[in-house]
Amino acid sequence: MALYIFSDAHLGAGPPEKEQLKLKRIDQLVAMVRTDGDRLVILGDLFDFWFEYKRAIPKENLDIIMTLRDLVKDGVTVDYISGNHDFWMDDFFQNQIGVAVHCDALDIEYGGKKLHLIHGDGLAPADKGYRVLKRVLRNRLCIWLYRKLPPDFAIALAKRVSGSSREYTARRDHHFAVDYENYAKSKIDEGYDVVAIGHLHLPVFTQFERGIYINTGDFINHFSYARMDESGIELQYLSDGEDR
Repeated sequence: MALYIFSDAHLGAGPPEKEQLKLKRIDQLVAMVRTDGDRLVILGDLFDFWFEYKRAIPKENLDIIMTLRDLVKDGVTVDYISGNHDFWMDDFFQNQIGVAVHCDALDIEYGGKKLHLIHGDGLAPADKGYRVLKRVLRNRLCIWLYRKLPPDFAIALAKRVSGSSREYTARRDHHFAVDYENYAKSKIDEGYDVVAIGHLHLPVFTQFERGIYINTGDFINHFSYARMDESGIELQYLSDGEDR
């Protein structure tokens, strides 16, 4: 059996034809998981925006929600590590579809190896402005206040802000790629065998002396993902009908 990891689809961010391509690639990945996988980890930013009211969720995400629900019903363990575009998650995924949500990092053992899995926003020490903003946005009071806004208004507003944030971080975060590698090496030095990070939208496979750092890239342009089985972990890519 195999573990699959992917991130950064930012569903809802692109024109209709791009969104259809993203969903097609996700369907391809899910089909592979059904064939030989027993665990799927979503490493954040599956959605370009996600916010849960107590009785409302963004309706355009219904297809992917049903896909994940069916995967769980088929016996696959699905974990969701929230990113910087979908961190306002409550209990919907856990209670309604059986997907475990992790608000920061996830440490697991798989195939006898220790894995550290994290989306990665705010990891760069020099990114002080975002590190402060991250604390503000994830503050329970801020979330409570935002939930008081009418859903139609609040979701539309958040999507505009999310788009601006994505464009800003896309221009900036590649400058911090070395910080992500240093972070991965520090976790490997702590005893982890594999460190998987998202957020950069940049596929990376680095073999250190004691372990491996993988950045899962994105499901926008690269359609890259990690696959791990008893033989090890690899960075792979999806194309029409097959991986390459």
